[in-house]
Amino acid sequence: MLKVIDVDYLGKYTLLCTFSTGEKKKVDLSPLLQYPAFEELKDEKQFIQFGLDGTIFWSNGADIAPEYLYDNGTLAN
Repeated sequence: MLKVIDVDYLGKYTLLCTFSTGEKKKVDLSPLLQYPAFEELKDEKQFIQFGLDGTIFWSNGADIAPEYLYDNGTLAN
């Protein structure tokens, strides 16, 4: 089962996710900010208050499947 095991904020709504496979990917989440569940995260102060529990989540109940992060990320060095 794919999991996010580490995450760093790179700025401009982009996260660096380390997956249980050992791969690291940069993921731009700004396209998600148009959807109601993510709308309040347009406030960057809110966005950076994410948690990690196998995937990324926020206190407003929004979360993102690790598969989405993996499939939409670009490999990082």
